[in-house]
Amino acid sequence: MENDRYTYSDYASWDDEKRCELIDGVIFLMSPEPTPEHQRVVGSLFFQLHLFLRGKPCEAFIAPLDVRLNAASGDDTVVQPDILIVCDKAKIEGKSCKGVPDMVVEVLSPSTLSRDRVLKFNKYLQAGVREYWIVDPDGKKVAVNILKNGEYVNKAYGEEETVPVNVLEGCRIDLREVF
Repeated sequence: MENDRYTYSDYASWDDEKRCELIDGVIFLMSPEPTPEHQRVVGSLFFQLHLFLRGKPCEAFIAPLDVRLNAASGDDTVVQPDILIVCDKAKIEGKSCKGVPDMVVEVLSPSTLSRDRVLKFNKYLQAGVREYWIVDPDGKKVAVNILKNGEYVNKAYGEEETVPVNVLEGCRIDLREVF
């Protein structure tokens, strides 16, 4: 790995021992194994989304699944969100999501806080992810970002609330089941 910048074709050829993401061609190592609390939160959110989506055209996926945000232009940004929703099945190609998911959920870990809240926030916004949730297991809250007119409109929800999923009409996530 001598270059300073990489693409998906480089990324796909690497050893799978260390999980990483590529953002604008730069390698970011993933955190060590997630904590049990992180996995509980991811699992509960995924379970509620998966149940809602049964028999519907959209599909929920759980990490690790490579998401190639700019596959059509440069293909140098590959992320592995904790959960993603894809409504266009043609985007699921081989071992990746080739293109922009409809929804992304990132569950914060101490080592990924700034990457999820700033760097990935901006990449998801730039790519056109319609709904981006940032879930804080320690604070027991969810920041929901909805894409409107090229900007994210943010709303925060606490542990006792039910959150509407804007990209999935009729879907509501009960945070009492998550935290």
